[in-house]
Amino acid sequence: MQAEERKRRILARARTEGRVDVMDIAAEFSVAPETVRRDLRLLHEHGLVRRTHGGAFPVESAGFETGLAFRSVSSVPEKRRIAAAAAERLDDAETVFVDEGFTPQLVAEALPLDRPLTIITASLPTAAALSESPSITVLLLGGRVRGRTLATVDHWAIRMLGEMVIDLAYIGANGISREHGLTTPDPVVGAVKAQAVKVARRRIFVGVHTKFGVASFSRFAVVSDFETIITDSSLSPGEAHRYAVLGPRVIRT
Repeated sequence: MQAEERKRRILARARTEGRVDVMDIAAEFSVAPETVRRDLRLLHEHGLVRRTHGGAFPVESAGFETGLAFRSVSSVPEKRRIAAAAAERLDDAETVFVDEGFTPQLVAEALPLDRPLTIITASLPTAAALSESPSITVLLLGGRVRGRTLATVDHWAIRMLGEMVIDLAYIGANGISREHGLTTPDPVVGAVKAQAVKVARRRIFVGVHTKFGVASFSRFAVVSDFETIITDSSLSPGEAHRYAVLGPRVIRT
């Protein structure tokens, strides 16, 4: 097998399964582990995968993005801990933007039900999950629905957000890095997120540690836009400190 074909198949495997293991790939392709590590190093340098101990996972890009089905079964315990910690930081907010994605949806479901809240969201699953609560008013942003994430986008959603002043926004991203800020593969999604960041008084980022150090295609915010970053404890204390230097409080849970 030629090197380019091998890298293509490694990348396809990573995108299908969510991760590749060096030893498994080496055995399947009958090559040395160091050959696989070299392939992964090149894919990492091209921004297509993120290397981890013993393997790699795919980076979401303009040409690849995971859907809700995958996100809802990946790192679920960590995402639930992040969501609980984020909901505890609601404070006195009465109007809350909840971003699209599975982790923000978990944040919405963790919010208290014993006080009136107005939730603004582009996410159909989040709107459906909260719509039966008598204490919560749900405002679903209009627009075209993306099948991959079941969220609305385009100018209708941006226009609605532009008419609001929101107390708190819970924001997710496909990647967050100190150099490139917060990014997402699709510019139309990025435009909605950017508008939510713009109109919110407070902003909290929620995301698992695998999002860190990753840059996708479309930037919609910088790290210093956020008062708090909440992630899981697999983000190293040193890396958390480097993000905290840029302004936000970083919470590892």
